[in-house]
Amino acid sequence: MPPEDAGRAASYFVCATPRTGSSLLLGLLDSTGVCGHPQAYFRAPDEPLWADRWELPRTAAGGYDYADYLRAARAAGSTPNGVFGAKLMWGTLDELVDKLGAVHPGLAGDDVALLSRAFGRVHFIYLRREDVLAQAVSWLRAEQTNTWFIGGHGEISGNGGQPRNPVFDAAAIRRFLDVIEEHNTAWEGWFAGHGIQPHRVNYEDLDRDMVATTRGILSLLGVDAPETPVVTARHRRQADELNRQWIRQYRAGTET
Repeated sequence: MPPEDAGRAASYFVCATPRTGSSLLLGLLDSTGVCGHPQAYFRAPDEPLWADRWELPRTAAGGYDYADYLRAARAAGSTPNGVFGAKLMWGTLDELVDKLGAVHPGLAGDDVALLSRAFGRVHFIYLRREDVLAQAVSWLRAEQTNTWFIGGHGEISGNGGQPRNPVFDAAAIRRFLDVIEEHNTAWEGWFAGHGIQPHRVNYEDLDRDMVATTRGILSLLGVDAPETPVVTARHRRQADELNRQWIRQYRAGTET
């Protein structure tokens, strides 16, 4: 990295749990033209699909060299200024560092060293949602309808499968609340255990002022942005009156 870029991040990861607005945030960052082309490149079920999109050579067994995959991901996820972005859900982090450990066995077991070796100077953006009940309701509805986003900016998957009509399910909402708590706790523990102070973003702040939230990340990354960078939302809000109805219904059931 040239000396004038020494303070700039080479890469960043948006660390999240489902239904926190991560697709929205990735699209906003992509729209600036200086924050990489962030996607969920390392979600295990999607990696073969990305490999096909990038036309990676296949082995006799049908696989691919993971070092080749990393190079292709870096190329696809970077803007011309060299900044790379990607999204990591909690379960994806362990999968990624395990694969990186196979590529760089001398660093196996050291998560941060592996990420730095593969992606350069890394920043972590921790995106979470204060209203976890609204998050759980959104998660349930997305699972039932197989509609994870409206709009998009080149996602490899997310809206496939056979949709079902959304049906209120208090037990499922409770399960999602438990998973959200477990994953939020796991992220906090991983950051603390590795001495990482992530840049924290709440979905509610993102929803209230997308431009200010995006500009805050531009500042964090230290990128040279246009004076008036174009910040464009590429995803549309999915929550509607049905979400609000389920929230009221769940609260009524737990208060009795």
